[in-house]
Amino acid sequence: MIWDLLKALFYTKLRRVLALFFAGLFLTITIAACSASEEETASVRSLATIEAEDIALPHADGSTLSKIMERGTVRVAVPDDFPPFGAVNATMQLQGYDVDVANEIAAGLGVELELVPVVGNYRIPFLQTDRADMVISSLGKNADREVIIDFSEPYAPFFSGVYGGPNVQVSSLEALNGQSIGVSQGSLEDLEISKLPPGTVDIKRFASNSLTASALVSGQVELIATGNVVAAKLIRDNPDQQIESKFIMKDSPCYIGVRKGDTELVEKINEIIADLKQTGRLNEISMQWFGEPLPANLST
Repeated sequence: MIWDLLKALFYTKLRRVLALFFAGLFLTITIAACSASEEETASVRSLATIEAEDIALPHADGSTLSKIMERGTVRVAVPDDFPPFGAVNATMQLQGYDVDVANEIAAGLGVELELVPVVGNYRIPFLQTDRADMVISSLGKNADREVIIDFSEPYAPFFSGVYGGPNVQVSSLEALNGQSIGVSQGSLEDLEISKLPPGTVDIKRFASNSLTASALVSGQVELIATGNVVAAKLIRDNPDQQIESKFIMKDSPCYIGVRKGDTELVEKINEIIADLKQTGRLNEISMQWFGEPLPANLST
C-alpha cells in the first residue's frame, strides 16, 4: 500500500514537471519567433528605404576608359569554349576571332591586354561585378540587354546562310526553286526554308549539324542552310570542296559590351572598329577564322 502511494506521488510530480517544461519551451519559442518577426519587419522597412541610385554598378559614371588608361591594361572577357570565336588551343592558349579582336582593341587603346575567359551565361555578370572592362564574346544585342549594358557598333558576323559549291548559283530563297538543300531538323534554318511553297525545294532534314555538313561534302545535297559558325569549320576542314556562302537568310551580328554609361569607352571602341574595317584588318581576321570575308553590312 505504501508502495502504491509513493508510485502515485511520483507520477503526479513527473506530470507536473513535464507540463512546466513544455510550457516553458513553448513560451521561449513564441518569444523568439516574435522577436525574429519584428527584426525581419524592421529589416524589410530598412531595405524599402534604399533608392535605386544607391545600387550602383562599378564605373557606372563612365570612368572605365580613364581607369584603363591609368592602369595601362584592359581586361577583356572572351570565350574559351566557342570556336572559332574563342577556344583553348593545344598549348593551352586562347585563340579565335574574338581573341584577335581583343588584341586589336588593346593595341588601339595603347595598353596591355588581359584576357579573362568567360562562358556564355557569365558575360554580362563579369561586367557588373567589375571582373572585366568589356566583353568581346559573340555577344548579340537585344532590348533586354540594352537596358543593363551599352553596345559598340557590330564587329563580328553571326548569321544563318545558304552554302554550297561554286557550281550552284543562288542568291535568294526564291532562287532555290528546284534545288536540293540540307538542314538540321528543327533548326532555325529548317523553319525558314519550310516557309517556301511546298514542292518548290527538295528539303532533306538531318539529325544534327555534322550530318547536314557531311551531306553536302558527300554530294547528297547541292546546298545546305546553316549557321556561319558551323560553316566555318566545314570550309576549313574541306578546302578542296570550295564551299562558299551564297546568301544570308537571317543576320544577328555580334557587338562589344560595356557597362551602362561608359559612353567614352564605347566611342573609343567604335573608332578602333571603324579603323579595323577601313584598313581591311577585320576582314583578314574573318578570313582566318570563318574562311570567308565579312558580310557587306560589316565590311564598311
